Amino acid sequence: MISKISTATIYGIDGIKIDVEVDISFGLPAFNIVGLPETSVKESKERVRAAIKNAGFEFPNDRITINLAPADVRKEGSSFDLPIAIGILVSLGVIKEETIRSYLIAGELSLDGRVKSIKGVLPIAMLAKRAGIKNLIVPQENGNEASIVKGVKVQGATHLLDIVHYFRGECELQEFIADDDLLLNQHVMSDGTNFSDIKGQAHAKRALEISASGGHNVLMIGPPGSGKTMLARAIPTILPPPGYEEAIETTKIHSIAGLLDSNRYLVLERPFRSPHHTISDAGLIGGGHVPRPGEVSLAHNGVLFLDEFPEFKRNVLNSLRQPLEDGYVTISRVAHAITFPARFMLIAAMNPCPCGYWGDSRRACSCSGTQIRKYRSRVSGPLLDRMDIHIEVPPVTVRELSIEREGEPSERIRERVLGARKIQGERFQGKKIYSNSQMPPRLIKKYCVLNEGGKNLLEKAVEKFGLSPRAYHRILKVARTIADLEAKEHIEESHLAEAIQYRALDKRMTV
Repeated sequence: MISKISTATIYGIDGIKIDVEVDISFGLPAFNIVGLPETSVKESKERVRAAIKNAGFEFPNDRITINLAPADVRKEGSSFDLPIAIGILVSLGVIKEETIRSYLIAGELSLDGRVKSIKGVLPIAMLAKRAGIKNLIVPQENGNEASIVKGVKVQGATHLLDIVHYFRGECELQEFIADDDLLLNQHVMSDGTNFSDIKGQAHAKRALEISASGGHNVLMIGPPGSGKTMLARAIPTILPPPGYEEAIETTKIHSIAGLLDSNRYLVLERPFRSPHHTISDAGLIGGGHVPRPGEVSLAHNGVLFLDEFPEFKRNVLNSLRQPLEDGYVTISRVAHAITFPARFMLIAAMNPCPCGYWGDSRRACSCSGTQIRKYRSRVSGPLLDRMDIHIEVPPVTVRELSIEREGEPSERIRERVLGARKIQGERFQGKKIYSNSQMPPRLIKKYCVLNEGGKNLLEKAVEKFGLSPRAYHRILKVARTIADLEAKEHIEESHLAEAIQYRALDKRMTV
């Protein structure tokens, strides 16, 4: 008898429907899985065999063939264990075939028959909805995550026997229903460094407020101990909460990467990723034999912080250029190409020279001009051009450190950021653009109109600093954000002047 069970595999960040076809026939005992299975899928036959036996059922001593269709899609992961086991039990007559026709089933099996959690349940649930499958059975630990998708009945299982008894009508499986208040209204406030804890650095704080308001990239340059890392780690406390669509996008990526659990099944805060400078290009951008999302995708809709910026390998840094421009990365293999979203704020921090004290009036720099130029050349010009805001972070004086009065708290700054983001949300409604930094040229032309004085000012800045057309557009985006912070409809010369001075670091970094 041939049985067919619906399940899914992950391709990129989306699910692909897979039919598990099970055929048990007379012949020499064998257990074969076909349809481009990876090693983890091939090994499932041993887990399935042990799980069925330990659940109290007799495993057939016949020729078993499992076909994973479509056969031209590579399958990997342990989520095929459960549908394969159910398919075998249907072929044996333990479960009636008509009872499983409206179900999509996914889960890993332990040797004793327990159902274990898997990665990528949210994309699988979204696939079930697209495919018109009304019922979804997943591991108990993944039930909350799958319930985010409306229109699909999600049920969780803890043991293979629970599913057998359910399809026989002898018991019920736990149904998971998402809490709308949690999905739509709850915001988890980041517990990062509060801006009130940072002494001095008023100029840098202002720049980061603008960055958070418009989603702009920032490069901070200053000596060791000036507070660059502390400033970067304070940014999550002033970022607006993600919208529902953004939260779903982010959760899908984290689900595939296995970063969710039963208590954290929806990403309600913007990601903050801070990889070490020894990371490889595959670790940053994504890759592997079966491509997986890298740090740029895990930071999607959030912040990617690269400390000690020039210490990253040059090829790793240059690999950032395409995702910074396009908002996604495409990983190509011989047989296929996978695209991962990668729209993030890049916050980078670096010293002005190898010793860190070039330009510091209190401590002499021990680096030669050649050493400084070599150090800075690790960050290529095209990458530097993609940083919207460049700020110098000077050393904090003893007097500033000794001031007991706290600075402006993150909560107050965040209110202004939320106000600016609200204006942008209304401006870009229906366009799938969430901040000024994402504006394409046609929208820049529409929303960043300058008066004659502004045009003259920007023209002089471009000539003086030798700025590229990309830098020209980024200045306009930053000026638009500054105007939004003041709730101004039009960009004024003061907004433009402030945006220009955040690019002046391009020329001041000469040696």
